[in-house]
Amino acid sequence: MRFQLLGPLSIADGPDTVVLQPSKPTNLLAALLLHANGVVSADYLQQAIWGEEQPATAKAALQTCVLRLRRLFAKHAVTEVPIEAVPGGYRITAGPRTLDLIGFREQVRQAAGATREPEAELRLLKDALSLWQGPPLANVRSDVLHRDAVPRLAEERLRTVERVCDLELSLGRCGEALVELWSVTRAHPGYERFHEQLIEALYRTGRQAEALAEYRRVKAYLLDELGVDPSPALRRLELAILRGDDLGPAAGDRTPPVRADARLPAPAAPRTPSPVTAVPVVPSFTGRAAELSAMTARLTEVRDETVTVLVSGAPGIGKSALAHQAAHLVRDSFPAGRFLVRATGADGVPLAGEDLAAEVAAALRDRAPGERSLLVLDDVVDADQVRPLLPVGPGGAVIVTSRMGLAGLIATHGGWVHRLSVLGPEESHRLLLSSLGTERVEREPEAAERLAELCGHFPLALRIAAARLLTRPELRLADCADWLAEDPLGRLSLMDSPGLSVDGAFGSALDRLDPRLADAFVRAGALPEAGFRAEDGAPVLGTDRAEAEEVLERLADSGFLEEGPPGPYRMHDLLRRYARRIAARTRPTEKV
Repeated sequence: MRFQLLGPLSIADGPDTVVLQPSKPTNLLAALLLHANGVVSADYLQQAIWGEEQPATAKAALQTCVLRLRRLFAKHAVTEVPIEAVPGGYRITAGPRTLDLIGFREQVRQAAGATREPEAELRLLKDALSLWQGPPLANVRSDVLHRDAVPRLAEERLRTVERVCDLELSLGRCGEALVELWSVTRAHPGYERFHEQLIEALYRTGRQAEALAEYRRVKAYLLDELGVDPSPALRRLELAILRGDDLGPAAGDRTPPVRADARLPAPAAPRTPSPVTAVPVVPSFTGRAAELSAMTARLTEVRDETVTVLVSGAPGIGKSALAHQAAHLVRDSFPAGRFLVRATGADGVPLAGEDLAAEVAAALRDRAPGERSLLVLDDVVDADQVRPLLPVGPGGAVIVTSRMGLAGLIATHGGWVHRLSVLGPEESHRLLLSSLGTERVEREPEAAERLAELCGHFPLALRIAAARLLTRPELRLADCADWLAEDPLGRLSLMDSPGLSVDGAFGSALDRLDPRLADAFVRAGALPEAGFRAEDGAPVLGTDRAEAEEVLERLADSGFLEEGPPGPYRMHDLLRRYARRIAARTRPTEKV
């Protein structure tokens, strides 16, 4: 008997396979198998099963779901893969013989140890790929698992396919490589390495015109869809083909061995599969003229050491958008490319600096000596995530975005800091103009001004409000403002993208704080709006003045407060509304 995750979730017993129907127990089984042999927390399982809409008695409902899954096991005579209730959650035990995912990773690991024998390595990798039966978890209706796990599984397969094609090219089997490469380049048009392999295979088989046509096609795609140029490796390959150069023997070892862990990490610390991507273009970016001018001047200044620019501030304040726009404006100064490095996974768990450094090294492996590259390290949690990536090479540059102040990083590595606050009224007006159009905004200037005030002049809030108005072209700005005024936090969200909301952005940031700090933030919402000092906060926080100052300083460093000693602390209006909303929700609990 064997469970199959690499395709529709199913149970195979010899030649017989039962594809499980979409259901809550199927979601539960998928979550357990993805983290086989590890403890999966009850909270994570509840999210995987029910998503954001948790039942009122989630704990009891989870126990019922486990019981249903055990009955399903009994129905199909599953006895070799037990489900155990353990402290903190549940665990399922499996091995290569009983779970195809573990079998796949085991064969990939064996192949990584056979790199001196290309034929043996190729055979093992092809055997591993043969375990795939289609898109993983196709019959599992869990947004959480499709967000957290499926992309990583797909990335593991793509890296294995990449290695297989490298080996086939190095062994002179270009025809075999072409069969796979035609398919994967069309299915994954943004994966540049596959295009490079396809172009190389075409050229090596004497199809120079087709190779150049393929280069032109991928170049057009990258420019039109992603706003980036082809990688240096692709450009060098095109030049070699135009010259009619002999490429020499294919380098089968240029791709690092595929990593294959025995199991996925525990849900508390899932890993994102590909944190390094091209820097996206920001649509209709406006404002931050002073910051952009200073950043572009510093990034384009050629220095021997790495140029570091830190952009910090509250959640939703526009840090990432500013960093991406600055990277786009200086693109001509960085011929080796501009790379976005997401330092935090989709579930909010930070990635280790050493792992990020390995991913960046892989992305930069084709950089020509002396070529400048720019890294945008997005959503950094602490300085330890950044230090392993520095320096990035002669003349290189790094833009770091973080809710934290990261003073320790600046102290040890130098750099410039841009601490963002909310937009000014004029900047907010220009953002609405660029998003909604001049005619619609200038038709109702007072309503536009009120709308910006209700959004607290937060870029995220303004873009959400603008998106709602764009999808309702007949809706007056004044009517939208009246509706928004009834519950700004609750209504600054998009129905088709539940994760895109001001409430969600603030909540995600608050979840990262130490519980003591999170509680202090909620309490600080009751302090004077005009500003407050440590002595004002002490009685509200239930501490003495010195401890209050320490707590408030940490909140300021985390982006939840502004300024601080020697001046007063202040809290942005939307953040204050959020703190008071949380306080109102928890107040009945505190009285019990």
